[in-house]
Amino acid sequence: MSGPLKGIRVVDMTAILMGPYAAQLLGDMGADVIKVESPSGDMVRDVGPMQHPRMGSLYLHVNRSKRGMVLDVKHPEGLEAIKKLIATADILLYNVRPQAMARLGLGYDEVKSINPRILYAGTFGFGQDGPYGHKPAFDDLIQGAIGLPSLIKQAGSDVPRYVPSNLVDRTVGLYAATSLCAALYHREKTGVGQRIDIPMFETMISHLLSDHIGGQTFDPPNGPPGYPRLLASERRPYKTSDGYVCAVIYNDKQWASFFKAIGQSEIFETDARFKNLSIRTQHINDLQALVAKIFLERTTEDWLKLLELADIPTMPLHSLETIFDDPHLNAIEFFKWKEHPTEGRIRMVDVPTTWTESQPEHGRHAPRLGEHSVEMLRELGYSEQKIADLLKQGVTLAPEEK
Repeated sequence: MSGPLKGIRVVDMTAILMGPYAAQLLGDMGADVIKVESPSGDMVRDVGPMQHPRMGSLYLHVNRSKRGMVLDVKHPEGLEAIKKLIATADILLYNVRPQAMARLGLGYDEVKSINPRILYAGTFGFGQDGPYGHKPAFDDLIQGAIGLPSLIKQAGSDVPRYVPSNLVDRTVGLYAATSLCAALYHREKTGVGQRIDIPMFETMISHLLSDHIGGQTFDPPNGPPGYPRLLASERRPYKTSDGYVCAVIYNDKQWASFFKAIGQSEIFETDARFKNLSIRTQHINDLQALVAKIFLERTTEDWLKLLELADIPTMPLHSLETIFDDPHLNAIEFFKWKEHPTEGRIRMVDVPTTWTESQPEHGRHAPRLGEHSVEMLRELGYSEQKIADLLKQGVTLAPEEK
């Protein structure tokens, strides 16, 4: 493994999406990530199309750049093994409630006694000091708790709807990865490990209200919450005469350029609703409705050319089917075909950042259930006979070699 985190070991006890995504980001950056699963395996293995059982597409895309082992940590010998693994690690990442870790004998105090330099990071639903601290959480639940479906209805949907993306899991997972990188730097300077809680609810409230806190910022409040431009019912891809186009006409220069490009400069110059950003925001629905009618007059291709010449940000509206044909993504070879030892040729999305010295990369294929169990137990000093005993007892497992 190469990358900026080469030499860092992560024990990844997470499942589903949020935690595995955070661990994958660390793995892409070169960390030695050990995914530890129970004998029943991560349930996300069963999600999406698959070539073989327990190797679903979603699993493959949040568990690359990892080694994988199985340990039944509810069994005394499994608990002993994971404690030995933790003693070798820089980071322990989990995404069950802290109470569950404590019941396993893997609370922060126990883990710190094994490895005082450990970064003990939990991604879970709610901060532990409030009345929600004991509650379970999932992406949809947190979307609702922060009011996102209500905002979607306010913006024009017929009913409250969840965003059709695992927005919470991805955002909190990214926040966890960045927090851990900062904590590694702190430990490098001080030599001190620490516990880090990354709660979904609080993280996403911060994420959403930075846009929508509005007049509730002040004491006393001087207006309602909500960012009008984002909540405008007409804020959507513009329908053209033959399809749709995405365009953002935002600042004074862009509005002036837009109306000049269509030969109607007088609208911008005389309509008081266009005077400045603050006034436009107050009249955003009227303005978006006006522009929506104008976009119906030309084809998508005509608009893309016209707006680009006017230096107005514009893009075609892709679907999940057309995104793979995007000329920019194909020119930079963003979709990588990788050979998986059991799943064959699979399409992966590349690391999006470019580094001049320590480029992150897809370091490993997503592991089969227990693929590296024997390898890891050997690294921890277990004898071949002891490993055989653990396999026989079901404390660990390894796939049959093909």
